[in-house]
Amino acid sequence: MVNNETETPRLRGWLTMSLGLLAIVLGAVWTLQGLDYLAGHLMSDQPVWAAVGGVVAAGGLALVVVGMRRREAGRA
Repeated sequence: MVNNETETPRLRGWLTMSLGLLAIVLGAVWTLQGLDYLAGHLMSDQPVWAAVGGVVAAGGLALVVVGMRRREAGRA
């Protein structure tokens, strides 16, 4: 049945996890640029970008955890 209300949605939490993964990658790039591992950029060797990148990556990790919990809650 298409409108079966007892069936749980299969894609629950995917957007949260996708945004979290994007934030982790973006935060990692910013951290590497801030620590001057990716040289030749405007943000290279700028400690503030290393700190901002770490915060963004941690926020992305939190989003992934929230998305995983939503997926598990959808299965129960």
